[in-house]
Amino acid sequence: MAAVFLAGVAGGALNTVVGSGTLVTFPVLLAVGLPPVTATVSNALGLVPGSVGGAVGYRRELRGQRRRVLRLGACVLPGGLVGAGLLLALPTSAFDLIVPVLVGLALVLVAAQPRLNRWLRERRGRSGRPARPDGGPALRAGLALASVYGGYFSASQGTVYLSLMGAFLDESLQRLNALKTVLVGGVNAVAASFFLFAAEFDWTAVVLVAAGSAVGGRTGAGLGRRLPPAALRAVVLGWGTVALVLLLVR
Repeated sequence: MAAVFLAGVAGGALNTVVGSGTLVTFPVLLAVGLPPVTATVSNALGLVPGSVGGAVGYRRELRGQRRRVLRLGACVLPGGLVGAGLLLALPTSAFDLIVPVLVGLALVLVAAQPRLNRWLRERRGRSGRPARPDGGPALRAGLALASVYGGYFSASQGTVYLSLMGAFLDESLQRLNALKTVLVGGVNAVAASFFLFAAEFDWTAVVLVAAGSAVGGRTGAGLGRRLPPAALRAVVLGWGTVALVLLLVR
């Protein structure tokens, strides 16, 4: 129980800072004996308070972004619901095959994020076209597809969001991170609401992760302004590798 709670604290903080908290909480839930699908559902429910805490911590950076949140939120919420439905509609054998691949791709995205963001910014600079306030159709379509992935298995969902928004929005990283936190929280909330009525989950794990993520999410915004991104990325990659090994062994 202590391990799950602490994983919730770390997961809530990491979700706020870099968007990869599931790569911390998921391997711990597997290690304490939960089946993979039950661990995924319990994790989705438990991390919702962390997103709320992260949004509160980033409220200063969210000022002036209300219209953008509403427009992009309308794109990501249906995608999260579709992903949650796929998690329950597809057989467990499909989950066992798909999720190790998704975790592996998530690790690659986390490792490549700085270079990918730099390349996208340079490409936008060469084109000479100013960024649209809401990112345009390309950003909305990309976020919608990423949200299907997030509703199915949320590892590094926030990293994908940041990469897309960094390419199409002319904003500081902190303001993009605040926007990402709200959007990820919305997708997790939609998926969690669906899971409450349609999926099996472990209440003890949900409560422990929720309590931990509420603490971690609130403090994650402050930590994100101080800790080196490279150090956080190294932690996420290490825990993600643990998750991948556990999935392959199971």
